[in-house]
Amino acid sequence: MGGRGGGRAPTGFVWPPPGAGTSTPRAAPSPYQPATAVYHNPTATTPHVGAYQHGVVYRTPAPAPYAPAPSPAVTIRAPSPTPATVRAPPQAAAPPTPTPSTATVAKELEQKLFVTETALAPPAAAAAAAVAASQPGQPASEKAPEVDLAPVSKKGLAHPARPGAGTAGKKVMIRANHFLVNVADNNLFHYDVSINPESKSRQTNREVLSELIKIHGKTSLGGKLPAYDGRKSLYTAGSLPFESEEFTVTLVDPEKKDKDRAEREYKITIRIAGRTDLYHLQQFLCGRQRDMPQETIQVLDVVLRESPSWNYVTVSRSFFSTTFGHRGDIGEGLECWRGYYQSLRPTQMGLSLNIDISATSFFKPVTVIQFVQEFLNLRDVSRPLNDRDRVKIKKALRGVRVETNHQTDQIRRYKITGLTNVPMSQLIFPVDERGTRMSVVQYFFDRYDYKLQHTNWPCLQSGSDSRPVYLPMEACKIVEGQRYSKKLNDKQVTNILRATCQRPQQREQSIREMVLHNKYAEDKFAQEFGIKVCSDLALVPARVLPPPMLRYHDSGREKTCAPSVGQWNMINKKMINGGTIDHWACLSFSRMRPEEIYRFTCDLIQMCNATGMSVCPRPVVDIRTATPNNIEHALRDVHRRTAELIAQQGKRGQLQLLVVILPEVTGSYGKIKRVCETDLGIVSQCCLPRHASRPNKQYLENVALKINVKAGGRNTVLERAFVRNGIPFVSEVPTIIFGADVTHPPPGEDSASSIAAVVASMDWPEITKYRGLVSAQPHRQEIIEDLFSVTKDPKKGTVNGGMIRELLIAFRRKTGRRPERIIFYRDGVSEGQFSHVLLHEMDALRKACASLEEGYLPPVTFVVVQKRHHTRLFPEVHGKREMTDKSGNILPGTVVDLMICHPTEFDFYLCSHAGIQGTSRPTHYHVLYDENHFTADALQSLTNNLCYTYARCTRAVSVVPPAYYAHLAAFRARYYVEGDSSDGGSTPGGGVAREGPAEVRQLPLIKENVKDVMFYC
Repeated sequence: MGGRGGGRAPTGFVWPPPGAGTSTPRAAPSPYQPATAVYHNPTATTPHVGAYQHGVVYRTPAPAPYAPAPSPAVTIRAPSPTPATVRAPPQAAAPPTPTPSTATVAKELEQKLFVTETALAPPAAAAAAAVAASQPGQPASEKAPEVDLAPVSKKGLAHPARPGAGTAGKKVMIRANHFLVNVADNNLFHYDVSINPESKSRQTNREVLSELIKIHGKTSLGGKLPAYDGRKSLYTAGSLPFESEEFTVTLVDPEKKDKDRAEREYKITIRIAGRTDLYHLQQFLCGRQRDMPQETIQVLDVVLRESPSWNYVTVSRSFFSTTFGHRGDIGEGLECWRGYYQSLRPTQMGLSLNIDISATSFFKPVTVIQFVQEFLNLRDVSRPLNDRDRVKIKKALRGVRVETNHQTDQIRRYKITGLTNVPMSQLIFPVDERGTRMSVVQYFFDRYDYKLQHTNWPCLQSGSDSRPVYLPMEACKIVEGQRYSKKLNDKQVTNILRATCQRPQQREQSIREMVLHNKYAEDKFAQEFGIKVCSDLALVPARVLPPPMLRYHDSGREKTCAPSVGQWNMINKKMINGGTIDHWACLSFSRMRPEEIYRFTCDLIQMCNATGMSVCPRPVVDIRTATPNNIEHALRDVHRRTAELIAQQGKRGQLQLLVVILPEVTGSYGKIKRVCETDLGIVSQCCLPRHASRPNKQYLENVALKINVKAGGRNTVLERAFVRNGIPFVSEVPTIIFGADVTHPPPGEDSASSIAAVVASMDWPEITKYRGLVSAQPHRQEIIEDLFSVTKDPKKGTVNGGMIRELLIAFRRKTGRRPERIIFYRDGVSEGQFSHVLLHEMDALRKACASLEEGYLPPVTFVVVQKRHHTRLFPEVHGKREMTDKSGNILPGTVVDLMICHPTEFDFYLCSHAGIQGTSRPTHYHVLYDENHFTADALQSLTNNLCYTYARCTRAVSVVPPAYYAHLAAFRARYYVEGDSSDGGSTPGGGVAREGPAEVRQLPLIKENVKDVMFYC
């Protein structure tokens, strides 16, 4: 188990009695009532009227169902989405059941998660059930006709059905980069392919199959044109004339002049593996089946990827080529290639092809000498490489294919496995079986009449350690079309963004041009399988949600604020809860002059006080300066000196804030944060010298916002938080909102730990202060390991712990209430991991709750937050002022839950922020579990409103703040173990990967006073 920064709750403290918190409790907590049934009350007139009565919540009905439009005459297109599933009418109240023990929680949860519960009814049956349920005066047995519930397989977990489409907000039409796909009703056949000798290269496999089709296509394959995934699967529309057949083909390598070595024979066995039709896909898209027919979609996806796989460089789901436009130099031997992303997705409108413009980094096809020169930024290529440079080059070039240029009559290709430890001039190897040894320099001169120049540099190494092949760098050129998969530095990222950043109108045009360029109508594979792709972007109904009113302090001239197009400012406003700082200091590692530093600190403290904080105008000690190579000593010195002075003055407390001006050269931030937060217990605010030397008002305002939350204050809250039941589902009962994320080490780092972070709101009903915890866990593990833990202690016996439990205890301490509702926003989970993550993390959540109090199982809503997707939304008419923000993007608050979302499940796209540059990326929210029975409007509005409560700026942000804060906390903890190393902390070593899992390196514990505030902001 990874060590968590932050430690456990104090020994012996489990679950405090009500009122033990630091804040005044609003009311005595009502006794917990196990998971309440939800009744939709047809007589209620206002949202969420009514109190908890006998374990029942009365709520307004869901929006009235609208009739599904008739299916158009296309092959696979779902009818217009119907609001969802009718929940079965409630049964008579059951006798109270005994409270479950912790041991039974996991089993019950799994049973509940598996689909026996809320299956999706077909639209007609659902509508009938809804009508029947709303008829008053009928016995329950007559009201509920037998609904033909859609079957769900036991393979996956049932995610909640969509509770109807949302209706709040102003209706608008927008375009999405989704293209409708129609498929003819074919029988699809799947064949297993085995090739001997086996090749790991998809390209080689494709060439073998292509040769086979060329020779046997018209005869043995019955004239079929199969689609091949480059591995083991071959698909056809209609069956081949055999069940199993073996073929032999010969491939010729044009690069080898020796005929015997150039020809290679392959044996191919094709064997029937299965068949599928489109019936289940049609049923799924129409909402009559919960189980996604993944294989059918995969077949069609492979078919549409077949042609581009031949013509372009494939990277995951994207295709790249130099034919798509200018290849831009991004520095250090790399260049940027343009391309497009393509993915077939099931949506409410039917099958959709999601197409987007993409760009990524490739090695420049230059000599290795030139690459090294650019990569290390060398001016003098005659000097030897030092060990650090050699390790950098070895790491960058490992796995890269090069071709030799020292022979005029043939080109040979090699894959680099490493670099020699000694320079080429000292490298000697055996040249014959008698053991005659010769230097590489001499060998090249004798054998090829090639005089090597860069003899001070090491050789590239190919082959194995036992039989190495030495290649002089100057005799090798990097083969074109190889992606650079490791982490780019800041400058390269900036260059790639500069080269690819497009305003919405340009991006939409680029996508249109790409679709026309791909000529799907002429694609022979698409024709063979009867696939037709619409050439126009989908026109999608959307709604623009209104921004929430924000509350500021009554002492300001403006007590409330209505954001305009996703932003506002602090003019005439004061923070709703200004923090108090009596003891602060300033330490500069920059070259700024003392008078500049003094002026900056005066301006900053003045801004803090002007915006509602109470900060002592004078620092505890005079402003200190130190050199960047003396960071730790300087921090310790300031900490010691301030503690002495505070004690001498007879005051209580400690240093509450350290303002740090960073050095001009990057690389110190991580060390400063690690020492301050895990060693000394100092809350710090770092400032860049280029901003501190010329601070403008907006910069000072933003820094003041960050300082306030680090001092335990609040900047603003939603005005509805102060109204009884003002925020649906949050104001009714004490609610805790969690955010969770896992950050993984950059590509190429094969041993560093992944870091999980969980934050949780500590105030109710305001929901603005979030406490953060972090934990290290095994390399690239996505499931958060330390949500709940059980350890054996020789003295205490079984000890329960984990981040969820600690945060629940902290919430009760702060508010005097225990959470009666949990909303969990989980960032960074891909679709393939949904069920896996949900099952494990919900189980941990349940166990954490049950470990605090027997029978304590508050209802949970589990929402996955996704930013890494390729759906882009564009205004229907570009340049229309009432439809776009300043950057030309769709308006903040735009929500989409029709046409391009999941056919049956509860998900939506929300663009909560105003664009700054380029095309805004909406965030995708997918509800995986929902015991709170949110309506679409309630969850969409809550999520959008929370985006206005982010502490670090006066703008609505693009991701719901708890998920954003979890990302920041995880990112901060990465500094604790890595510092600022831009090399990713590489270690010298051979070209072999490490064996077995690396031990998880524990995080240093964050000091308690630091954890108490939003230190990660």
